Amino acid sequence: MSRELLLLVDALAREKNVPKEIVFVSLEQALASATKKKIHDEADVRVEIDRETGEYESFRRWLVLDDEEVEIPAQHIGLTEAQKQLSDIVIGDYIEENLEPIDFGRIGAQAAKQVILQKIRDAEREQILNDFLERKEHLVTGTVKRMERGNAIIEAGRIEAILPRDQMIAKENLRPGDRVRAWLMKIDRAARGPQLVLSRTAPEFIMKLFELEVPEIEDGLLEIKAAARDPGVRAKIAVKSNDQRVDPIGTCVGMRGSRVTAVTNELAGERVDIVLWSADPAQLVIGALAPAEVSSIVVDEDKQAMDVVVDEANLAIAIGRGGQNVRLATEMTGWTINLMTVEESKQKHDQEASHISALFIEKLDVDAEVAEILINEGFSTLEEIAYVPLSEMLEIDAFDEATINELRDRARNVLLTEAIVDEEQLENVDDDLLGLEGMDKHLAAELSRHNVRSRNDLADLAVDELVELTAMDVERAKILITIARAHWFAE
Repeated sequence: MSRELLLLVDALAREKNVPKEIVFVSLEQALASATKKKIHDEADVRVEIDRETGEYESFRRWLVLDDEEVEIPAQHIGLTEAQKQLSDIVIGDYIEENLEPIDFGRIGAQAAKQVILQKIRDAEREQILNDFLERKEHLVTGTVKRMERGNAIIEAGRIEAILPRDQMIAKENLRPGDRVRAWLMKIDRAARGPQLVLSRTAPEFIMKLFELEVPEIEDGLLEIKAAARDPGVRAKIAVKSNDQRVDPIGTCVGMRGSRVTAVTNELAGERVDIVLWSADPAQLVIGALAPAEVSSIVVDEDKQAMDVVVDEANLAIAIGRGGQNVRLATEMTGWTINLMTVEESKQKHDQEASHISALFIEKLDVDAEVAEILINEGFSTLEEIAYVPLSEMLEIDAFDEATINELRDRARNVLLTEAIVDEEQLENVDDDLLGLEGMDKHLAAELSRHNVRSRNDLADLAVDELVELTAMDVERAKILITIARAHWFAE
């Protein structure tokens, strides 16, 4: 038996291309599993095979736990009882007893064989996967082996991968035998089938394709900083040059467009806009909206949004067919882009100025002329008037120092009063509302004034009701109400 066992281990290791130790461990687990079925299904059995002789021993063991923690007598033993056998034993050790070698019989041997083969198959698959991952190949090239429920099973060397239907380019019709390239999106080690999950629609895929076609990227002379795609239709990439002598856009386009054409052909005709990267978000957005020309831009860093003004002739170009151009620009830059005409921009500016003017007139007890001066000097909140450095406010030619100090004092008094009122209102607000993501104390106090004092109160509101109560923008109102209602669906 011992010699036969060693020969079996050697043969399996060679056939399956896995280390002998993995076969030994698999065999020990199989023998332990078969032994458990003979003595007690809940027993903890350990089998130890001598790697040199092939002889093996079987042990039944119990884990030593605190007396009160013993739950499974077939596997656990209390410390007090264990110390009667070994005085120096401690919690976490094992008490073991030798088992007589068991004749497994035909059924037991067959079960052991199945366990061994499954363990070795798992080990073999893990070894192949690790060999692949060591090569750090994020771009996978293979052949469509078969189609399963719309998904493509790709054979890449000795490994299988899956290209899900929703990760294929819509206009493509893949068939068995087709050669295909894809981006390695994730590794699902728990999957029984192919563990590599691929994508042909991910932005990273187009970035990798350009790396293949443009040697300057691999050399570090160029970088692709961002990408966004409408798969099979249109894409945008932002490129940056690390060498002033290299034109990033021209280099990616290639001689007579050869490089960008190669990428387009791989992506089923997907048209690619190549944009110059800029660390300045406004400049990046202007480039991303090409070919539309931008008249002006207003940046709101708090909301990560920009109001982009274009003339009537450029509006349709900036939006693109079905909103495609502005959507891709938004995805690539990470900024929310609000497109508007010059007239719409003027209307929005006038509305905001009117709202701010009314706020200053009411809260600071000043006339419209003073409010207009403050707005023209760039002030839009009471906090700015109260806490902007005095030296900056003294630069306002229309006001003397006494007037400025009076305005600052009034603004601070209003803010202090509002803070006290807010604290009083917050006493009536439930913690589940205050702790809601996107909620702040000032907003919670404002809601409390309108008897909205719990998460459920907020969840019961419609979006337009919340906007009317707080004067917040519609998008923020939608997000807040969605978050407030989330626990309804979880339940």
